[in-house]
Amino acid sequence: MNTLIKGSVSTREVEEESRDQRIDNYLHKVLKGVPKSHIYRILRSGEIRVNSRRVDATYRIQPGDRIRLPPIRTAQPSPKAPVAAFTGSILFEDDYLLVVDKPSGVAVHGGSGISSGVIEQMRHARTGLRFLELVHRLDRDTSGILMLAKKRSALTNLHEQLREGKVVKHYSALVLGDWKDEKRNVRLPLHKFVSAEGERRVVVDEEGMDAHTIFRLVRKSPGYSLLDAELKTGRTHQIRVHLAHLGFPIAGDDKYGDFDANKRLAKTGLKRMFLHAARLEFRHPFSEEWVRVEAALAPELQRFLDGLGKPRARPAA
Repeated sequence: MNTLIKGSVSTREVEEESRDQRIDNYLHKVLKGVPKSHIYRILRSGEIRVNSRRVDATYRIQPGDRIRLPPIRTAQPSPKAPVAAFTGSILFEDDYLLVVDKPSGVAVHGGSGISSGVIEQMRHARTGLRFLELVHRLDRDTSGILMLAKKRSALTNLHEQLREGKVVKHYSALVLGDWKDEKRNVRLPLHKFVSAEGERRVVVDEEGMDAHTIFRLVRKSPGYSLLDAELKTGRTHQIRVHLAHLGFPIAGDDKYGDFDANKRLAKTGLKRMFLHAARLEFRHPFSEEWVRVEAALAPELQRFLDGLGKPRARPAA
């Protein structure tokens, strides 16, 4: 790629939508194609000024701040691959939020060989929106409810609700085995690491971060149990690792599951992980009213479940 010098010294005024954003993240967004390493260098050198003053990378910008931008050295971008159309459905939308039903197999954002994810697809589809960011994430193979914020104030508010455990999150998971408990609280700390092969992994470890999941039995079929999993914390791969550690791996889980069983399941119609973000409840970031969003099981999961035969009755509470 060729190196270019973009423009001369310019000034940019911060708008309301960018309130409280770190300046390094803000600059990475507005200075398209400029490596973060270069952004950090011009911040350290004082070439970036806010209201005529030097700031460091952690400075949080405010509406009305005037940012001085020097001539920027950047690389001429390579042609971008076309952005795929979003194939899920819209579950809820207003001026502050966009809540979608994400299909399995679609990443929430691009990167690591993935040209585009849900956020890129929705930005491409909604070019009139000045702000659109992911509120949280789902694993690529997990289907179901995903929240996006249309305003920075909504993003900040929902992040605070997530940190304080005020967002109610329920998942449907089909596991291998005969689950006995009507309701079970699982508190097992989780440690995240990168394997020698460069793969992100999570294990139960006493030195890990606190992780709490409440599992409720929904129905049983021979060899399988359908569970409702309520996340009380939001650790990476939390439901998958908790269940695998307890000896009840999720059907079709290719990272923590039973690989021989997964091969058999694929031949009978289940070619993905049976984990679905089914219900989400939260306070609306503007009106403060409770919002409840539900997403029915993905069709391929419902078909597999229907094919398991008549469910056995749950045990008495």
